[in-house]
Amino acid sequence: MADWLSYTPSDFLLFSARTYYRLFELYNRAIWPAQILALLLGLVILWRLHRAGGLQGSVVTVILAAGWLWTAWAYLVEHYDTINWAARYFAIGFVTEALLLIWAGVIRSRLSIQPYKDWIGRTGVGLFVFALVVQPLIGSLVGRDWKQAEIFGIAPDPTVLATLGILLTVDEQPRLGLMVIPLIWCALSGATLWTMGSPDAWIMPVAGLGALGLSVYRVLSARGQGRIGKPEAR
Repeated sequence: MADWLSYTPSDFLLFSARTYYRLFELYNRAIWPAQILALLLGLVILWRLHRAGGLQGSVVTVILAAGWLWTAWAYLVEHYDTINWAARYFAIGFVTEALLLIWAGVIRSRLSIQPYKDWIGRTGVGLFVFALVVQPLIGSLVGRDWKQAEIFGIAPDPTVLATLGILLTVDEQPRLGLMVIPLIWCALSGATLWTMGSPDAWIMPVAGLGALGLSVYRVLSARGQGRIGKPEAR
């Protein structure tokens, strides 16, 4: 028992922080110039957020789904799996999320995006911009090489946060079912980075909890307004 108590979480990690971030450098080098296309598609999403219409939700969700699919195969299966045997199972989750986005946003057209309807929607836009513009710079700010940048659409963390941001802009009640896999990844990523001692480990779990809290608040507010709007039975 004493031997077990001597272990720390880092003792169970399959790789070191150096190996983990070096993998991003190798990955970015292997897929270049896909990063440019990914950033351009992120800008397309920002543009579509300001263009209300029947195709708005479809265009946005197709781009998001493409990012989840790319990340599942190109990063999780082809690269992350070389240092973490669980990566292939993470990839299944990413593919599942992509299919759910296509189902809800394209096939059923159930994602009506109105980013400036309320403060929660505006917060969602802010979270998307953070994932697109700020998150790739965080590594350099905490001392990592800029070649190890994590970019929306091709790396898990910014793709997940961008998706949560978009889901906060969905009109009426948020699609909580679409948030399950992103929230699970926020917890997994935060735990991994914390175990490695990364100074930015708090970003993913805090952002995930914030998005969940805002979604629950919107649901409860909508129910409260529904009760107020109903006439009292006599």
